[in-house]
Amino acid sequence: MIEWERTLGPPALPVTAIGLGLAALGRPGYLTLGHGEDLGGDRSVAALERRAHAVLDAAYDAGVRYFDAARSYGRAEAFLASWLQEREVEVTVGSKWGYTYTADWQIDADPPEVKELSAGALRRQLAETRALLGGRLALYQIHSATVGSGVLTDHDVLDALAALRSEGVAIGLTTTGAEQAATIDQAIGTGAFDTVQATYNLLEPSAGPALERAHAAGMGVIVKEAVANGRLTARGDQPAFLAIAEEAGVAADALALTHVLARPWVDVALSGAATAEQLESNLVARTVRWSDVLEARTRGLAIDPEVYWSQRSEMPWT
Repeated sequence: MIEWERTLGPPALPVTAIGLGLAALGRPGYLTLGHGEDLGGDRSVAALERRAHAVLDAAYDAGVRYFDAARSYGRAEAFLASWLQEREVEVTVGSKWGYTYTADWQIDADPPEVKELSAGALRRQLAETRALLGGRLALYQIHSATVGSGVLTDHDVLDALAALRSEGVAIGLTTTGAEQAATIDQAIGTGAFDTVQATYNLLEPSAGPALERAHAAGMGVIVKEAVANGRLTARGDQPAFLAIAEEAGVAADALALTHVLARPWVDVALSGAATAEQLESNLVARTVRWSDVLEARTRGLAIDPEVYWSQRSEMPWT
């Protein structure tokens, strides 16, 4: 059993060990395996809002108290905002800036989003986020920061984030790509961030040591893509892991999340569920014990980070 309720980062934001990420709920296309099957034929805005509300209801009723959106997740912020107005609940809300959704509600748009990590983009998207979420915004994150983007040395961006932080909004960043560790270490050095969100899972654990360093430095740690965009689920392409999960008597997705939650430096692991049933399965991880035997048996599943990120980039949006 894990400690379920906890706090995140220096602001001590009240969160739960599993949070809900809205990437698969706010737009009709995403790169999680089976996403199209989950959504079915009706992908209208109204249908996706109803689905998002149903999953948000299921999450809240199961005790989930951290919800993670982004400007690029289609209408995720709007769906979350309308749900918050209906439920009037006490939860912690995070969102992100840096990508603009450009798919116009199309599934196979190329590209579905455009990245811009400038101070101008920050100001514009912060205003858009606040117009929807108002004072519910507790954590605002740079979306997919990298060392190469230069955003972590952009004084205009850092000054704007510092001003937002002085207003009581926690500041974070998310990372991506094979060089996540270098990005995390650079972010630690700035002292400008309360949290970091990174991809970490059994196939791509390379950011682990840097995330541990971030946690030791006082930053809250959020893990995304714990099930590797569906690859570490029953739909996935990892037969060795599926065999381990079957022998353990645990659904693959729950076991993948259990592995993440067993890291003492992880504060929140995000579920990317697109259905209430997926969320229910994910939440089983709260009650599963990770063992030394499982640690040893799964250690060999990791693949080269460059290969992992190349394979991820080739996954189709459905």
